[in-house]
Amino acid sequence: MQEFTSPNLVDVPRTFNINDLLTKRVEEFGDKTLFEIQSGLGGNWVPVTAREFQNQVTDLAKGLIASGINAGDTIAIMSRTRYEWTLLDFAIWAVGALPVPVYETSSASQVQWICSDSNAKMIFVENAGHASVVAEARAELPELKEVLVIDDDAITTIRERGANVDSAEVETRSKGVKSDDLATIIYTSGTTGRPKGVELTHWNFVYLTRNGIKDLEAVCGPGKRTLLFMPLAHVFARFIQVVALTGGAVLGHTPDAKNLIPDLQSFKPTFLLAVPRVFEKVYNAAEQKAGSGFKLKMFRWAAKVAIQNSRAWQSDKGASFVLKAQHKAASAILYKKLRDTLGGNAEYAISGGAPLGERLGHFFRGIGVTVLEGYGLTETCAPSAVNRPHLIKIGTVGPPFAGTSIKIDTDGEILLKGDHVFRGYRGNPEATAEALKDGWFHTGDIGTLDDDGYLRITGRKKELIVTAGGKNVAPAVLEDRLRGHPIVSQVVAVGDQRPFIGALVTLDREMLPGWLKSHGLPAMEVSEAATNPSVLAALDRAVNRANQAVSRAESIRKITVLTTDFTEANGYLTPSLKVKRALVLKDFAPVIDDLYGGPLQKEKD
Repeated sequence: MQEFTSPNLVDVPRTFNINDLLTKRVEEFGDKTLFEIQSGLGGNWVPVTAREFQNQVTDLAKGLIASGINAGDTIAIMSRTRYEWTLLDFAIWAVGALPVPVYETSSASQVQWICSDSNAKMIFVENAGHASVVAEARAELPELKEVLVIDDDAITTIRERGANVDSAEVETRSKGVKSDDLATIIYTSGTTGRPKGVELTHWNFVYLTRNGIKDLEAVCGPGKRTLLFMPLAHVFARFIQVVALTGGAVLGHTPDAKNLIPDLQSFKPTFLLAVPRVFEKVYNAAEQKAGSGFKLKMFRWAAKVAIQNSRAWQSDKGASFVLKAQHKAASAILYKKLRDTLGGNAEYAISGGAPLGERLGHFFRGIGVTVLEGYGLTETCAPSAVNRPHLIKIGTVGPPFAGTSIKIDTDGEILLKGDHVFRGYRGNPEATAEALKDGWFHTGDIGTLDDDGYLRITGRKKELIVTAGGKNVAPAVLEDRLRGHPIVSQVVAVGDQRPFIGALVTLDREMLPGWLKSHGLPAMEVSEAATNPSVLAALDRAVNRANQAVSRAESIRKITVLTTDFTEANGYLTPSLKVKRALVLKDFAPVIDDLYGGPLQKEKD
């Protein structure tokens, strides 16, 4: 059993709460920009200083007090990522209450469950569409007193209510919050069953944030900038907004992925926060833009040089003179254009949620944007392991985060310990007892630690496939590699109690037209592409490349290309874009049977 611990880097006062982090930011950088808010289209970003933000928080907190919100009450927020969400978070914390995030894509039944389980007294929604979803669930939410719409001046409405409340009352409430008090309840998106409410305390955020800033100051310290586009309903984005505020960075928000590239180009972030799919899309789009012929050959040559340089930097020998010269030439041809797509100033990106893959990790570092892969869960307030700028092993998620212990159990499960670990699942002592044992959080993920304490994730414990030959196969390794192909959207490996591993593959509707054109193929719909010999041959080659990461017994032998994708809209993806594997296996059972030539033959008694 392996175990590694990264020590605490700072002594954080045990009395600190999240409100103190804002106070300290104002004391240190009060008149410097904390946020930039986009004013209309065209890249006009309006600065907000730390002191201005604190004043806005206080005014909004006064309005919450006037609305009857008490310490310990819960307030739900259902919105896309925008400045008002962060403002609400800090105003709710300032009065000792708990913000409870709701994904903006949630259904009425999901809203009903989250609001009833958390006992929400009030909910802020972004628009009329969200309000109508809440209205469907309102009859079953007797404790929900008010629904306020951000687009209908909800912030102004609440602020005006507090005009006669003394600011000293907010200060009293703010200072009265204890570090062990709950800061938020975040409901896991859940690939099976009802979401569980993860209870995170102020101490979880404060401890992890203060240590994280010390560990990653070169990434998110004073003078750095990041544009937040991940959902603030997700713990990763919530953590980053606190990190940016604490570390002296400037934070912007963008709610619409359709405007992401122009927003990045106008905001010019120095670091990004994204999931691997974003990096795959950037690479694949750049390759498609290269077209065909000489330009495509040049792109692939430049990409190869970037990867070779990054691998050389990770080795003891370093890059050769010839490789350095090639890298300089490729930078002029391609790398600067790609960096300009991300705003031109991005030096680092933090990736989580799924493995990035070594090829992409080396490619982005080779073009000048170092991707720091990390690992964490809602239950750990986000990061528990991360590569540092000076401590990178591409292909791993890094060593333990500051103040974190990682242990690999006898069955390969990853166990975590530290002051950032949640206190329990709301109203679910059985699930809490199963997850927290002897001070260790049992993640359900499986992985390995190398001799330097770097963690590598290999899959989910409950998703292990056991073939008819008794081979245990972690599907994530194969799925993640195959999903890197430009036209592949989702992959679900199958094969439990079957003679070999197979896979269900869906096609990326957005990337397909450009790929077909660059390969000299006529335009076609997904349904036609799913049976096209040239498309299938390309996918077979992608499968062969993915199989190089595993033994023959673990390799994919056969795939079925589906004519429908797995999406959040059709219920096969969670709001955090994880495939609901059990549902896919159930609904596509006949397709899986056809892949193996018939249904599973069960042994007779």
